[in-house]
Amino acid sequence: MNETFNFIALFFILLGTFLSLVSTFGMIRMPDVYTRNHAASKSTTLGIMSILLGTFIYFYSEHGHFDSRVLLGIIFIFTTSPVAGHLIARSAYHSGVKMWENSIEDDLKNAGEKVYLKK
Repeated sequence: MNETFNFIALFFILLGTFLSLVSTFGMIRMPDVYTRNHAASKSTTLGIMSILLGTFIYFYSEHGHFDSRVLLGIIFIFTTSPVAGHLIARSAYHSGVKMWENSIEDDLKNAGEKVYLKK
């Protein structure tokens, strides 16, 4: 049974490594800030969470050590990373960073007129 848990832990660690690698290539290959931000926030979040989950499973099955800090790390990454990615994209948009010329839709173009009060 211990070998099964070690295999599951190895699977999650390798999956997290692969997703982090995909995120790195996305950061290099994407054309503008917004698509790079998307690549960084989505796949990196899932990659880090997979690595932490694999680490948790390994230490729990191999050493019988229940580490609540790893679970808190997973919860922290899960809640803060998407919010941080969203805020980075919004601040880039409001500071005037141009979108890629082949972008099809700009959802925030008319939203700013409704949300912000005009003085």
